[in-house]
Amino acid sequence: MNRITRPALLVLALALGACARPATPVPEGVRYLSRAEWGAKPAAMEMKTHVPHRITIHHTAERQAPARSTAAKLQALQRFSQSEGTLGNGRPKRMWADVPYHLYVAVDGSVAEARPIRFVGDSNTPYDPTGHLLVVVEGNFEEEELSAAQRRTMELLIPALARRYNVPPEKIAAHRDFAETLCPGRSLYAEIPRFRELVAR
Repeated sequence: MNRITRPALLVLALALGACARPATPVPEGVRYLSRAEWGAKPAAMEMKTHVPHRITIHHTAERQAPARSTAAKLQALQRFSQSEGTLGNGRPKRMWADVPYHLYVAVDGSVAEARPIRFVGDSNTPYDPTGHLLVVVEGNFEEEELSAAQRRTMELLIPALARRYNVPPEKIAAHRDFAETLCPGRSLYAEIPRFRELVAR
C-alpha cells in the first residue's frame, strides 16, 4: 500500500482548503458581501449567459447614504429591479430578472455581489450589455465625488477584474460611452483614464 508523504498531505490540505473557500472577484483587502450575505432573492426569470470582455462603470444616480447598510441598499435595488415601475425621467421601467449590475461599490468601499457575473446585465438605455462586466458605484457623481474608500477600492478592483477577465485598458469604459446618458456622472467619468492607466501597468 502506498504511503502519502507529509509534504504531499500538506499540498492536498492546501488544495482542499482553496476549494472550500468560494472564489470572489474582488482582490485581497476589499470587503466583499456575497448575495447570501445581503439576503438576495433568486432571479425572477431566466437570464442569458456571457463571457465578460469589457468593464463598464455606472453610478446609482442616488446620493451616497453612509448611514444605511449595504445589505439594505442591495435589497431595495433588487426589489426595484424585479418589478415594473417608473424611472426618474417618467419613462416606464420593465421588470428585470435581477439587479442589473454585477458588482456594487458602496460608499464605505465594500463591494457587494449583485447579479452573478456569468449572466448578462440589464440597462434602461438602448445598448447591448452582453460581454460587459457592470460595476456600479454608489452616488450621484454629477453632484458628488468618490469617497476616499470608494477611490481606494476602485483602484484595486478594476485592475483585479481586468486581470481576471483579460480585459485590456481600452475596454475599460463608462455607460455614457455606449448610450445617451450622463451615467456615471462627471466626477466618476473623469477617473476612467486613471483606471485604464492602472490596468496598463
